[in-house]
Amino acid sequence: MTDASDIVESAPDSELTGGDRPRAVAPWVALGIAVVMIGLFVLLVGADTGGGEDADSPLLSRPAPEAVGSLLDGSNFDLSQRKGSWVVLNFFRADCAPCIAEHPDLVSFVEQQEALGTDGAEFYSIVVNDSRDDVEEFFDKRGGDWPVVLEHEQIDVAFGVALVPETWIIDPSGIVRVRVISRVSEQTLSVTLQQLREAYAA
Repeated sequence: MTDASDIVESAPDSELTGGDRPRAVAPWVALGIAVVMIGLFVLLVGADTGGGEDADSPLLSRPAPEAVGSLLDGSNFDLSQRKGSWVVLNFFRADCAPCIAEHPDLVSFVEQQEALGTDGAEFYSIVVNDSRDDVEEFFDKRGGDWPVVLEHEQIDVAFGVALVPETWIIDPSGIVRVRVISRVSEQTLSVTLQQLREAYAA
């Protein structure tokens, strides 16, 4: 006849201490971590495309709001004086990760537009809540030789910019044509601008 002590001695330690419970939970924890990692990977891949996203705005197809300020070199900026040219405004901040990521594309875009001569678009960076030192360091480190509007009377507020980066395209008549939120690519800007040029000339 088997007594209670025999049962206790023959029972595995895991049954007495609940040792199987961690082993049962572990696969679910691993699955949860895997799902989170896959989600982050998808987000990173999506963010890395740099395509940007067209966004609606009450300013579209209307005259651009007043936008005046001072450039890094101390000269004045007045958007209303840029009529006759296509103008691209890029709102940014030096510590903004998407701004840093899109910067090489902006450098290439500006070089492309400069190669077009008088047919090329004018490009301006509009600084949002940042210091001169940080902005100068940003361009010294990453390149880019175009006008940067450092001090201004809340141009970002006038355009309804909530988060940077944002990019706007204004036609030679001073009408707002495109608003792109988030990171933008050279290809997106170039193709969009060419389509706008063709429609404007038609």
